[in-house]
Amino acid sequence: MLRFIVRRLLWLPLTIVLVTFIVYCAVRTGWHPEETYKRANPRATRAKVEQYLAVNGLYEGFGGFIKGYFQWLWRFVQGPDHWPRSIKGRALVYPPLRYSIFNTLRLAGIASVIGWGIGLTVGVLAARKPGSWFDSLANTTAFFLGAIPPFVSGVALQLIFAVELGWLPVAGVYPPGHQGFDLALMAKHLVLPVTVVTIQVISAYSRYMRASLLEVRSSDFVRTARSKGLSERQVLFRHGVRNAMIPIVTVLALDIGGLLGGLIITEAIFNYPGMGVYFLRAINNGDIPQLMPYLVIIVISVLFFNLVADVSYAYLDPRIRLD
Repeated sequence: MLRFIVRRLLWLPLTIVLVTFIVYCAVRTGWHPEETYKRANPRATRAKVEQYLAVNGLYEGFGGFIKGYFQWLWRFVQGPDHWPRSIKGRALVYPPLRYSIFNTLRLAGIASVIGWGIGLTVGVLAARKPGSWFDSLANTTAFFLGAIPPFVSGVALQLIFAVELGWLPVAGVYPPGHQGFDLALMAKHLVLPVTVVTIQVISAYSRYMRASLLEVRSSDFVRTARSKGLSERQVLFRHGVRNAMIPIVTVLALDIGGLLGGLIITEAIFNYPGMGVYFLRAINNGDIPQLMPYLVIIVISVLFFNLVADVSYAYLDPRIRLD
């Protein structure tokens, strides 16, 4: 396994370079640098436009794309102080990006932990007695909740608990003008967006776990364990759940890798200043200096957690050999 991990880690930098170069070309093609800069800075002189293009390495032609990418990459690996600045007001990119990352990790982390815990537990309980009233109720509820888009559940919760009842705030992390850190106030603002994300997680993982566990329960090694006189509880948790988690790990790792960029709709509904709102703002402005670090972070997180998924296979099932 160690040899596999080392080999994947050695390939990781090259993979990141290739993928981010494709992303860079897509961003450059999708947003014309000169036009977006003029739109964000309508009073900019020709000299200012030329300076922006030169500083950011936004050259024309395929050769210019290659030269510009490696110029950007060198500045990126040097650290946030060397990153190109935003096209509007030449603001630093890293402070708002860091703030957005922390906010998204807070929202996604809380919702995912709660959702995974409840969803996997419900899936296990439903699979214990297929066809029972609990199994039918859990399945029906999961399908119903999973069919509700986040923009529908988000708006519904806002109307009920924020507008009509007035129990919870509508949006944001803090009220406008608030200064300093207040855990209780932050938690109050997180209730609604966390609920929306948690509903989706519970719906998905309860069904994944139930289906995977039902498939494992019909396996030969489970019947062998029962024939040895093990209790149903021991068979379920010692043999069933562990092996049922193998396919779940794939989905789990991909979900974790995409957490930073996967909450765009929810964050937009609640005006939550996370990575989704950051991305939409950068897209609307055509701000390449803001877009590139965001996209690179998403790529790195997805690639890293794919590696975590592969390694987890071998841990959960000793029959799987990665070397």
